[in-house]
Amino acid sequence: MAYAIRFHETGGPEVLRREQVTVGAPGPGEVRVRHEAVGLNFADTYFRTGLYPAPLPAGIGVEAAGVVEAVGQGVTHVAEGDRVTYTGSPLGAYSSERVMPADSLIRLPDGIGFETAAAMTMRGLTASYLLRRIHPLKPGDTILLHAAAGGVGLIVSQWAKLLGLTVIGTVSTEEKAVLARAHGCDHTILYRQENVAERVRQLTDGAGVPLVLDSVGKDTVAGSMASLRRRGLLVCFGTSSGVPPLDAMQLVQHGSLFVTRPALADYIADPAERDDLAGELFGHVAAGRIGIRVDQRFALEDAVTAHRTLEAGRTTGSSVLIP
Repeated sequence: MAYAIRFHETGGPEVLRREQVTVGAPGPGEVRVRHEAVGLNFADTYFRTGLYPAPLPAGIGVEAAGVVEAVGQGVTHVAEGDRVTYTGSPLGAYSSERVMPADSLIRLPDGIGFETAAAMTMRGLTASYLLRRIHPLKPGDTILLHAAAGGVGLIVSQWAKLLGLTVIGTVSTEEKAVLARAHGCDHTILYRQENVAERVRQLTDGAGVPLVLDSVGKDTVAGSMASLRRRGLLVCFGTSSGVPPLDAMQLVQHGSLFVTRPALADYIADPAERDDLAGELFGHVAAGRIGIRVDQRFALEDAVTAHRTLEAGRTTGSSVLIP
């Protein structure tokens, strides 16, 4: 019998329940996928807490990798037996198997394992659009990257080095600083002990950086703005510490700054663009130019523990759930 993790009310990790489910045959435009690994993402907690509303009761999770077991009428880009990965599909990835829209699936190259795929599809595509679509970066540019030892941070740092960028990364501990530097960060800042903006100015001879990639939010936004050079861009692509309050006058006071709050869904909505971003990502990973760290593995039925560990900030790299 298949099973899934679901929640009937919003709240803390304890609202997550393991439930047996019946998985039927796929309808037109659908597939049935057996999951081999499921991605654990901070965005999952936003659905669980209600920050991102979802009709209840609801499944949870938007990223997984596995094998296509059956295809419905009209599905042509994947076939039974194909290895696939996905992100951004309807909620329900925390499951042993499921029926889902076929359009969400990306065929997985043979050289990339299921755990690696589940650990990197969302994070890797996020890194891809941050570096390849948001801002016209050029070799020699310096960027500030928050949460540099996290799953997205480690991929961004490695990819940034391939593009000839200098990376200043913020981390919470010296252990994470070592990890970030090992993956491409040129400089690390312990943001709980140091003044981020002052260190950035020191490292850039007072100029500031043209781009800040900020997935933390409320706790870091002030330092992010103060780290930017005139007419720099603040990219708020996550809110792990809460939604940052933004006042338009702050943008003026810090030098006519720009700010964007992007979502991955808007950068992979076009299948051609999604495949282009995924192809570049998979090429780097398969060739060993970008390594994917899976530092935490949890049984899918231990999703409550996984969420508690994630929200406590006790993870590095990427985490996966194993059905």
